[in-house]
Amino acid sequence: MEIVLVRHAEPEWVKGGFNVDDPPLTDRGHRQAEHLAERLASESFDEILVSPLLRTRQTAAPILAALGRGIVIEPWLEEIRNPVWQGTPAERSEAAWRAEREKNSHDRWSGVDGGEPVSDFVERINVGCSLFLEERGIVRADTDLPVWHESAAHVADSRVLLVAHAGTNSVSICHMLGLSPTPWEWERFVIGHATVSQVSTVPLGDGLTFSLTRLADNEHLPRDLRTLHGGED
Repeated sequence: MEIVLVRHAEPEWVKGGFNVDDPPLTDRGHRQAEHLAERLASESFDEILVSPLLRTRQTAAPILAALGRGIVIEPWLEEIRNPVWQGTPAERSEAAWRAEREKNSHDRWSGVDGGEPVSDFVERINVGCSLFLEERGIVRADTDLPVWHESAAHVADSRVLLVAHAGTNSVSICHMLGLSPTPWEWERFVIGHATVSQVSTVPLGDGLTFSLTRLADNEHLPRDLRTLHGGED
């Protein structure tokens, strides 16, 4: 089984000096999405699942058009939930994220004041990812090693594209690889806008495990379109 994880293109978190919740893509982000669609147009996927947020839906639109597919929303792919900042000065969110980065490591599990705690976010994504895999015939073994059991013969040949976020994709990758979570997955895995990552199953004697075969591939983007932050994810 191969799971291709795409991060959305650059979003417009700030417009006219004010914060935008659930932002659309910037003009540059739309260009990034077009290049991404060109990259994926020749590939085949059994499923394409998209986060419900606007920036991911807009990123997915040219991909789906190129592949002749309709959009399928997967709610668990939603990124960590920020506080409600809509219409407030950009300095407010900038100060909040700066304070978050200055916290001691263990204190970062609480997340940005007023937003979803990072601990809750990690749990939400871990549960969502486990259910996603279970529905497709892959179940974690009862062992301390990241061994999974395959209960459906067709899984080995299936290929799924997830269009989501830096946080969602990072936590999902950690979960599948069996890595202990941290409250800074965005920094542990540096994933730029409109990039492609991939994990694939590898057979073991008593099951299978996941291997990270690609991380944040941006070779399809011209250098002037390679961005990382553009605000928070």
